[in-house]
Amino acid sequence: MRYRVDESEALRYMGYADQELDSTLASRIRELFGRCEQMSSPGWMYRVFSLSEDGEGLRLDGTTLVLTGNDIRSHLEGARECAVMAATLGLANERELRRVSLLNGLDGMIFDAASSALVETVADACNAAIVAEAHARGLHAKWRFSPGYGDLPLGLQAEIVRVLAADKQLGVTATDTDMLIPAKSVTAFVGLFDMPQDTERTCAHCSFAPYCDLRRKGTQCYR
Repeated sequence: MRYRVDESEALRYMGYADQELDSTLASRIRELFGRCEQMSSPGWMYRVFSLSEDGEGLRLDGTTLVLTGNDIRSHLEGARECAVMAATLGLANERELRRVSLLNGLDGMIFDAASSALVETVADACNAAIVAEAHARGLHAKWRFSPGYGDLPLGLQAEIVRVLAADKQLGVTATDTDMLIPAKSVTAFVGLFDMPQDTERTCAHCSFAPYCDLRRKGTQCYR
């Protein structure tokens, strides 16, 4: 599957708010968005674990991952299981971003924004697969929650990589300062619940819709 840059999201990253773009800049942006898609090797993966209480936080059973902080505890309250996911654009994207940025600062900013939007699109595709698996098992998925959100520590990154074997499967690693390489990579936790968690959701406003097998079958995940 070829993933596309969400143009409105990329423009938002660039600080645009419905301003009119002149034709020269608009053409430049479209070209760099296309290059971003061509120079990326998107990939994603996830695993699902049962949850249990630990003295420090919520443990993903069978792993050394313990989720600490009040925000993730609130987010996963009542969850039966938790999916751990990772998505990335690959090292080719990172090399091209570095090259473009060295040649032209504006082009680098545009390419960076496109890459940030594109990796979220890839994460949405992974999230859609989690939603579909949950639905097949009679469960309901909540929106993803990443390290660094609220008080969930970034220090979990290396352990997420290890638990998923994301270094071997996706080429994703974590640095000593808890940054992911390639930089355009995302990790997150998705709770699986017995009951729907977002009854206000609609397919029309769901970012997972382009990758949703349930939607293609005429099935709703939120009822």
